[in-house]
Amino acid sequence: MNGTIQAPTIEYALLSPMLIVFGAAIIGVLIEAFAPRYLRKSIHMPLTLLALLGAFATTILGGVNGLPTSASAMGAVAVDGPALFVWGIILILAFVSVLLINDDEQFVAQAAAVPGSSDEEEAVRSGYAQTEVYPLLLFAVGGMLLFSSANDLLAMFVGLEVMSLPLYLLCGLARRRRLLSQEASVKYFLLGAFSSAFFLYGMALVYGYTGTVSLKGIGDALGVVSGQETLLLIGTAMLGVGLLFKIGAAPFQAWKPDVYQGAPTAVTALMASTVLVAAFGAVLRVFWVALGGLEWNWQPVMWGIAILTMIVGAILAITQTDIKRMLAYSSVAHAGFLLTGVIATGAAAQNAKALSAILFYLAAYGFTTVGAFAVVTMVRDAGGEAGHLSRWAGLGKRSPFLAGVFAFFLLAFAGIPLTSGFFGKYAVFAAAVSGGAVPLVVVGVVSSAIAAFFYVRVIVLMFFNDPAADGPSIAVPTVGTSAVVALAAAATVVLGVFPQPVLDLADQAASALFIR
Repeated sequence: MNGTIQAPTIEYALLSPMLIVFGAAIIGVLIEAFAPRYLRKSIHMPLTLLALLGAFATTILGGVNGLPTSASAMGAVAVDGPALFVWGIILILAFVSVLLINDDEQFVAQAAAVPGSSDEEEAVRSGYAQTEVYPLLLFAVGGMLLFSSANDLLAMFVGLEVMSLPLYLLCGLARRRRLLSQEASVKYFLLGAFSSAFFLYGMALVYGYTGTVSLKGIGDALGVVSGQETLLLIGTAMLGVGLLFKIGAAPFQAWKPDVYQGAPTAVTALMASTVLVAAFGAVLRVFWVALGGLEWNWQPVMWGIAILTMIVGAILAITQTDIKRMLAYSSVAHAGFLLTGVIATGAAAQNAKALSAILFYLAAYGFTTVGAFAVVTMVRDAGGEAGHLSRWAGLGKRSPFLAGVFAFFLLAFAGIPLTSGFFGKYAVFAAAVSGGAVPLVVVGVVSSAIAAFFYVRVIVLMFFNDPAADGPSIAVPTVGTSAVVALAAAATVVLGVFPQPVLDLADQAASALFIR
């Protein structure tokens, strides 16, 4: 040893989208510390949007210059085709969610005040706003970028925590139904902490077996190391628990309906779209890159989880009377549909087909989800949003356009032709059939038929029932909310009528998965 320390090699250009988001988040913290209260939002909003746009632009530049298949930051982050595609989806959906979050009516004036106290009333009278929402969102988005592209388990765990911790806080900031919001935040935090502990302990066990946390190193060790296979299998199971919790797969879905219902709807839209995208990016890297040689062990379990997830999501959604809880169980069912693509592994061409289908599905589902929750924010009762389904009766007569847009989003969730949901499901199911998972596809089609029932039930309720005399009002949408609904509807139409350009882009991204 010569006593010198070699500086790590970090490819800053490849990591620029992530660095831009984290840099803006740090600047946002400084704004909270030093800027006057009345100026904070006027600084935060453009800073957040510009940071997300800048990160998206550098992501596009990375793809235009040729899809890379390399690792950065001493091999800790994989910057490849799937990573750039997932980054692009996350950044677009986060940008759209910020337009919803800009509505101060959704967020409590002072989170530290006890609900119903004089301190809270004084904060409302003073016009306070929780502007730290913006840096928290940026930290969460930066964590999603790292989580979905991590090339070793340690970096993935860091990304998981950086993504999750701000979301725990954001879930408890709803202006109305304060106790329900705080309950959702605590539940999400406690269950999320348990899932993170499972992931961390599973990482330790896998490291004990393979001697490395690198995903490629783990994959290489599976064919060399012998003995103590029980250590590896338990570690794999624990890693799976941590990852499946984040996508809301059964039996780890219990947090979703409570958190979706209690969180501010704009935050729910952010979680329902971007977190699912980031989590599936991580699932694919762990199970395909690191544990691909162990597929005969984890695939049977994943079959059971996918079937249970589809059935639980579809059936329990029928029993819900709250619109946000129904959409939460709908998200559970869609996670099951996506898992059919994860299971559809095989030769390199088959893997590329399945990966392309998953990427397209994530893009299609993300836009439709944000649009649906944007509509939910506009249907109001005296106490806030009209969450109970009975309050949506006759909405088609009160506001035909808004009800029609929401019905269109529901039909897209159901996978009706000429919507993005149809091509998303078709692509994933076709990949599963090619991979020999025909029984899984049969369960998926049956679950889709069950799911179509509760989507159509809401449509019938809106258009074929008479509105109550004291029915909900339709809030005048802000410019941001109108833009979100229009963009989501346009994306749902375009991806349903003319999906080929995005499918081609997903194919190109899938062919550049970094596994070396």
